[in-house]
Amino acid sequence: MDADRRATDSGIEIRPIYGPADAAGVDAERDLGEPGAPPFTRGIYPTMYRGRLWTMRQYSGMGAAAETNARFRYLLDHGQTGLSIAFDLPTQMGYDSDHPRAEAEVGKTGVAIDSIQDMRRLLQDIPLDRVTTSMTINATAAILLLLYELVAEEQGVAPEQLGGTVQNDILKEYAARGTYIYPPGPSMRLITDLFAYCSERLPSWNTISVSGYHMREAGCTAVQEVAFTLADAIAYVHAALDAGLAIDEFAPRISFFFACHMSFFEEAAKFRAARRLWARIVAERFGAADPRSAMLRFHTQTGGVTLTAQQPENNIVRTAYEALAAVLGGTQSLHTNSFDEALALPTEHAVRIALRTQQVLGYETGVADTVDPLGGSYFVEALTSEIERRALELIEKIDAMGGAVPAIEAGWIQDEIAESAFRAQQAVESGERVVVGVNRYASQTEERPEIQRIDEAEVTAQRDRVRAHRASRDQQAVEASIRAVIETAAGTANLLPPMREALRAGATLGEVSDALRQVFGEYHPGR
Repeated sequence: MDADRRATDSGIEIRPIYGPADAAGVDAERDLGEPGAPPFTRGIYPTMYRGRLWTMRQYSGMGAAAETNARFRYLLDHGQTGLSIAFDLPTQMGYDSDHPRAEAEVGKTGVAIDSIQDMRRLLQDIPLDRVTTSMTINATAAILLLLYELVAEEQGVAPEQLGGTVQNDILKEYAARGTYIYPPGPSMRLITDLFAYCSERLPSWNTISVSGYHMREAGCTAVQEVAFTLADAIAYVHAALDAGLAIDEFAPRISFFFACHMSFFEEAAKFRAARRLWARIVAERFGAADPRSAMLRFHTQTGGVTLTAQQPENNIVRTAYEALAAVLGGTQSLHTNSFDEALALPTEHAVRIALRTQQVLGYETGVADTVDPLGGSYFVEALTSEIERRALELIEKIDAMGGAVPAIEAGWIQDEIAESAFRAQQAVESGERVVVGVNRYASQTEERPEIQRIDEAEVTAQRDRVRAHRASRDQQAVEASIRAVIETAAGTANLLPPMREALRAGATLGEVSDALRQVFGEYHPGR
């Protein structure tokens, strides 16, 4: 790249100076409006953080349920305002902890949840009527939500009192992450069944968090993140409409999940562009009448791939700047990564620094004193419009392929992400993109911080617990309830009620997942 040429991570050229002519195409009423009013460019609430700070929601999960519960209570005691649950890979893939395919993965990337007993341990002494919970789970999202509801019921908390989000975004799993179980058709049915179930029973629950985060972590640009995320959301809306739901019945409970990386102004502008573009899509394409349907409410996580194993304390600074960009962009909740996450699951020391980063930002910097403080900047408004324009072009390409599902099945989105990831890595290796401590200002000797490790004895105990659970239940009741799940899966009725009763009877996550596998099969790309 020309030494004098500067560009964002998406390749948008940045000029040395911006002026009125660069924002001349922005119509204040049409493109900006007021905060809390369509097109929501300036934020979805009239007073934004002057009314209430964003939810500080640190992502946590390790080993078994009791360990994670202890981390939850530690974070709540230190000022966290919402829970965010990470589940291990076997839980995400629908396997119990004693399944052969779970070997070596139990509790490694999050908490292991096999049955209602584990969910009870996970949520012990957590006030579910006062704490909102985000669950990063997709293929088995319905199972985990039902277990959460059942434990809340045991605690005396009514379903309508429960607040939180279940990720439930399977399309990005096919595109970027890989924790899918069933083919796209049955997976979309599970999602729309969950929409309908929550509309009736859990009206305050966010039924999906359409996630650009994982595609961004896999290598896509900020523009692609907006485009691919909104294209997936469009596919979910079509699926829900095809299932007989009305747009204003489910759209207000759709939420989003984005990454925030190091191209500071592009990231803040990205969030403003995404809000405006989604508001226009929902109003113009789907004819939503309720303004809440057009609100793009989103959670942000600072960049995982921007963290470095070299000089890991530099990550504290990276995370602080990314958090600031997310707040200036108007996020509703935020997870700040711990500085040691490029090495292992975070220690209590590291996670406390990450939480304090948000608290210092919210309470000491004044960033929350006014709404959309970057609004009106010639540079930011020009960047917002350019990101929106480029993202819309990509969405139109996806529309021409028949939508996100055919684009993913054809491998087009995956190829676009892979190409962007390759270009980004080349830029780092060539030195064109500077990463402090890696390709510039590297150190020959570094001290390694303390690393969090999972106790293998606890993994063995988790396997023993699920076996003891199976031995202690009414097996005939479980078998009858599993048959009901299979029969419902073979028909068209909502799957969640029979799944709830199976879990209440003591069926495990793996057994309910296997019941669905029996009817739906498994998805294998290219076959």
